[in-house]
Amino acid sequence: MENQQPDSSPHPPHPPLPLSGLRVLELGHNIMGPACGLILADLGAEVFKVERPGKGDDTRWLQGFGAGFFTCFNRNKKSLAIDLKHEQGRELFLKLVEKVDVLIENFAPGTVERLGLGAEVCRRRNPGLIFCSLKGFMPGPYAHRPALDEVVQMMGGLAYMTGPSGKPMRAGASVTDILSGGFGVIGILAALLQRGQTGQGQVVQASLFESVAFLMGQHMAGAGVSGQAPPPMPERGRTWSVYELFAAKDNQQVFIGLTSDRHWRRFCATFGFDDWAEDPKLATNQGRIEARSWFFPELQHRLQRLTKAELMALAEQAGIPFAPVNQPVDLWDDPHMNQSGGLAVTETPSGKQVKLPKLPLRLAGQTFDLRLQPPMVGEGAADILQLAGLSPTEIEALAAAGIIATQPCRHAE
Repeated sequence: MENQQPDSSPHPPHPPLPLSGLRVLELGHNIMGPACGLILADLGAEVFKVERPGKGDDTRWLQGFGAGFFTCFNRNKKSLAIDLKHEQGRELFLKLVEKVDVLIENFAPGTVERLGLGAEVCRRRNPGLIFCSLKGFMPGPYAHRPALDEVVQMMGGLAYMTGPSGKPMRAGASVTDILSGGFGVIGILAALLQRGQTGQGQVVQASLFESVAFLMGQHMAGAGVSGQAPPPMPERGRTWSVYELFAAKDNQQVFIGLTSDRHWRRFCATFGFDDWAEDPKLATNQGRIEARSWFFPELQHRLQRLTKAELMALAEQAGIPFAPVNQPVDLWDDPHMNQSGGLAVTETPSGKQVKLPKLPLRLAGQTFDLRLQPPMVGEGAADILQLAGLSPTEIEALAAAGIIATQPCRHAE
């Protein structure tokens, strides 16, 4: 990845972020809770990630598939390092609850209650608190079960729909964790609107399993309309005559999808397929489907004469849907992501830099930028501790006892 050079040109002042002034405690781990907190933080909320003193959150040190969890989901946050298993730590935490608008937790069922930090306790200390509980399942027969993204993808039908028959396959990203966190944000914002009318907070709940069920709604509806259970996506029936991956001359792959007869005519004209443009048997989508036995092998042969770059250039010129088959790391150098300002240079726990996507959202044309790098353990905690009335001497004493950890907050350049 090339280093991003700082832009020295003058910038107009940004308008205030939409959630400026909102204060959040995030008892989150892995992805669901941190994703919820990330969205709020990017939108301008002051989010304090609660973690243990010393080692901090386990995702800081994960390897393999989870190596990027902390870096990806904790930008624009501060770290509140506090020992919640210590009586003084719990009492301090409840004192801080009085100073915030929102508390997010996605611990295992019953954990916050055992710590003495459940919704009832927290809302007694702060009746205006929005307490967002993110779990594997909504209240019901499964509520006690531990859950993972992969578990609910299997249970909810997403893995069945993703892989071929007999080979269920989880999606290639933590889609249900992130979606559930997003639903948590929607619930929090709705509860904040209601608080503006009633003055009272409330408990917000979102869950992994029900989020997968929501994704499966389109297939459930389709089964209800057609009377037939949907097949996995790799075996779905053919709707479009050309909706495929094609091998290019240089052994790269390009997807092309022609979803109208206008696409077909532009495709033939641009790629020089005059014989097909004039063939009445290929003039309609249905005609091309019926002619696939001879037409499609020839199409594959013709397109394989082109390199990936040549194929994509012609598809762009024709104005038809197309895509290269990219890896996630290809997005680092993607021209659109870079020129549209869609990437933020973010620090990993080891101090390396990596470009990561910003929120896929704009308000009044503004992106939501990196303001704070993913925090070091305890970074920025003093901001909320002082707000709660602790003196520097008290903060130092708690730190010396190992109940909290603090360090100054760094701001992104």
